[in-house]
Amino acid sequence: MPDTTPLPRRGRPPEADATLTEQAYRAIEEAIVTLQVPPGEVVSEAQIAGRVGFGRTPVREALQRLARERLVHILPRRGIVVAAVDVAEQLRLLEVRREIERLTARAAAQRADAAQRAQFLAIAGEMEQAAAAADETGFLRLDRQLNLLVLDAARNEFAAAAMALLHGLSRRFWFMHSRRASGFGESAVVHAALARAIAAGDAAAAAAASDALIDFIEAFTRGALAASE
Repeated sequence: MPDTTPLPRRGRPPEADATLTEQAYRAIEEAIVTLQVPPGEVVSEAQIAGRVGFGRTPVREALQRLARERLVHILPRRGIVVAAVDVAEQLRLLEVRREIERLTARAAAQRADAAQRAQFLAIAGEMEQAAAAADETGFLRLDRQLNLLVLDAARNEFAAAAMALLHGLSRRFWFMHSRRASGFGESAVVHAALARAIAAGDAAAAAAASDALIDFIEAFTRGALAASE
């Protein structure tokens, strides 16, 4: 029987105007990314609704979104299967991330407003603090905040739509393999460098920092692949 222990509603406090579907999505996505619901587990819509404390309709809509992001597979009349983790898939995903994230980093540096630049600086410092405290879940939440802030500041709805399909898979992969790597502190360094370059309005530095971040993630992924062979 699947574990039906209620999952805590974690992450940033939902914005006042967040829909129930968005809140349900955040709760379920974090549960999958942090392996509270592990790869390969089969659950029902009702079990997920009971675990996260939202009604069936917002949970159903959230699961459809997670299916588009390839974190779950919905099997009619059989349930919901949490997608397996595939290292080769991660490497293909990074090929796409490299190009789009370089574009969005550069655009965010050019287009962010003053409030957003202050948020980038705050996130950089908080990520370093989370790394120093070995707070993996806290770091993942900040990573999500940084991803969303870059896309918001870049003001490119097409890039945002493409990246929405990629970040959850990447964050789950990192969470799964981070305990076998020594790169947690370095991860904070490269993420913070990106945030600070954008805050400074330096488009060239932001693009370079984005490439450095993807270089780090790709090396991390290839290390995971080598360890599994």
